[in-house]
Amino acid sequence: MSGRSLCSSPEGIQKAKRALISYSLTQKALAEDLGITRQPIGKFFTGKPVYRNLFVQICDRLNLEWEEIVAEPVSEPEVNQDNSIDIDAIVQTVREKIKPLIQERCGTMRVLDMTQPIGLNDIYTSVNILEKITGQQRLGIDEFLQHCSSQDFDLFGLNRITAKRVLGLEAVEKYSKLMILGKPGAGKTTFLKYLAIQCIGGEFQAERVPIFVTLKNFAEAANKPGLLQHITEEAINPISSIRDVLTYGKALVLLDGLDEVREEDSNRVLKEIREFSDRFSKNQFVMTCRIAAREYTFEKFTEVEVADFDDDQILNLTNNWFKDKAVKPETFIKRLEENNRIKQLAASPLLLTLLCLAFEESGDFPANRSELYTEGLDALLKKWDAKRGIQRDQIYKKLSVQRKEDLLSKMALTTFERGDYFFKRKVAEQYITEYIRNLPDANTNEEALQLDSEQVLRSIEHHHGLVVARAKGIYSFSHLTFHEYFTAREFVVVRQSSEEALQNIVSHITDKRWREVFLLAVGMSPNADRLLLLIKEKIDFIVADDQRLQEFLLWVKEKSLSVKVSYKPAALRAYYLFLSRCLSRSLSQSLSRSLSQSLSRSLFRSLDLSRSQSLDPDLDLYLDLYLSQSLDLSLDVYLSRSLSRSRSQSLDPKLKNLLQKFREQVPSRQDSEESQKWWLANGKAWCEELRLVMIKHRNIGHDWQFGNEQKELLQQYYDANKLLVDCLNSDCYVSREVRQQIEDTLLLPIAEIKQRQQQS
Repeated sequence: MSGRSLCSSPEGIQKAKRALISYSLTQKALAEDLGITRQPIGKFFTGKPVYRNLFVQICDRLNLEWEEIVAEPVSEPEVNQDNSIDIDAIVQTVREKIKPLIQERCGTMRVLDMTQPIGLNDIYTSVNILEKITGQQRLGIDEFLQHCSSQDFDLFGLNRITAKRVLGLEAVEKYSKLMILGKPGAGKTTFLKYLAIQCIGGEFQAERVPIFVTLKNFAEAANKPGLLQHITEEAINPISSIRDVLTYGKALVLLDGLDEVREEDSNRVLKEIREFSDRFSKNQFVMTCRIAAREYTFEKFTEVEVADFDDDQILNLTNNWFKDKAVKPETFIKRLEENNRIKQLAASPLLLTLLCLAFEESGDFPANRSELYTEGLDALLKKWDAKRGIQRDQIYKKLSVQRKEDLLSKMALTTFERGDYFFKRKVAEQYITEYIRNLPDANTNEEALQLDSEQVLRSIEHHHGLVVARAKGIYSFSHLTFHEYFTAREFVVVRQSSEEALQNIVSHITDKRWREVFLLAVGMSPNADRLLLLIKEKIDFIVADDQRLQEFLLWVKEKSLSVKVSYKPAALRAYYLFLSRCLSRSLSQSLSRSLSQSLSRSLFRSLDLSRSQSLDPDLDLYLDLYLSQSLDLSLDVYLSRSLSRSRSQSLDPKLKNLLQKFREQVPSRQDSEESQKWWLANGKAWCEELRLVMIKHRNIGHDWQFGNEQKELLQQYYDANKLLVDCLNSDCYVSREVRQQIEDTLLLPIAEIKQRQQQS
């Protein structure tokens, strides 16, 4: 560092005195604040020579540009211009001095309900960057919908609509001044900490000195120091060499959390950052801020966005999290793959961390998913800021957290009913206006309401990230999961499960995209009795007016009663309904036994139906025979198996003899040519005769000859009943009486149900 002394100009002295007064300081207080004697302060204010480093510190403390105070303008030295400075040696010295500080501040992380900090390198997952800001794309809603399947809403890919990604480290290398934007919990601070640790460890830009600044702390520091003074004070005792590092462009300046700066400090902090980055422009700058926080403008900074986690990042963080723990990462990933709605949340690093915490506690996700989503929303709406001591400016004073949830619920239901997964900003603002105009003491001026709605929308995106910009002027909920959650919440919480609200929701029982809404509504209901009974009633009426389908359900009931096994009657009815010939044909022309079992397993399991043993040897026999012709296999094999000792014991002698005759008619498999000729000539008639025998002796094998409309109704009926059973098993609160009533009448003909209701 140069030993040259500097003097204040007369004009500079006057500026300094005014600054001293504005900060309510005396010369004595200023000296104490800087940790120096009063002598250099006195010299500074009388225009006498003061050591250069002290002169600059005094100016920085008074938020003055030292070049404007000095008697003679001094230009910044160029690298290698002053042979008295060995900047590389200074860099290494400063790096060694601040290494413990960087490791202490950036080496660990602790979020949400973690009981203790975790090493950053133990959990860190590489960040991907979008070089084009999502919310600034110029796309129409129709273009977004092309990425989404209208048939399979379980795979509705809101989070997959992304631009090309680059690694975070590559983006930092590419741009000397980088503004990293991201949703709440996207991993912005973690990435900046990682940069600091990598830099001080010599793994990234080892020729630089990492300087990590939490902008909230800087903004709220006592006596409102300048940024250079704050950096110096936060270093060691202070390090005057920091200024030389900055002057020669040898710093990696990391400015974290611009959005966390309070409104009253905003202008001052913005001015400090702009002037600091201009003054020390040769350095590398990386700054973070939430998307949509405020209309910041940093002309020399390149704006990029943190991308959502992809599958590889989710796997990497999971492996790191569950390493050496009782719960294995493979178990977590398997359950995540089985729960697509939960997996959607894992695209957010914050919510993925929440999922890991919840899973580690019990080894599984809660059966009642509404509880898990409530916890995730609680983290975004309250905990994430509160845990870090951040108080956001309340954009609209009457809009509490609960009212924000109520507003989001109203928006969710309105858009979900219309199928509007994407909506224009003006539409969202209109929903907000309609809501806030009804709040107590609301402003009745339309122009004021419009301005308020714009601020509220920006607040919801910036503070909580629950509604986000997908393109310029186009919004959606951040996750389809939250869209569905708030839709269910509107029925249960906002409308308090009124009869009108429940009738509204059950009207969508055959619409597949409402499946998750039903599960969530049942799960968040204090008592789900009435909702479940309405669902059951609506399902029964799907097929109530079709006589042929009612005859089929009557057969299902009678056939299930003919089997003497210790299973729930509803489980047996489900077994026969699904595996009957008509439904099998409507689902697949080549349905194998294993496929039949896998498709029906969830319903059977839900009804406590074990598949460890055969329920009905007659049904097994019939399926063997039927499937053999549909799959073009040899029937003699199936007949032989059906007539084997272990299975023929359940056959009455007459049926056994008939089946033996049928088997004898089939040519030997050894003569394939003769066998093929026989099947072409006699196969159809042979199968029809066998079917009639099975109908007569075992009441199975009926060809119901349903039309396409009937098949569709029957499929809707089956799917809706499966949803009802899933609701019952979702850890919802339902009385024993209602649960029993539903199970007792599941899959029964409407006449039977009405008869039981009259008897009860």
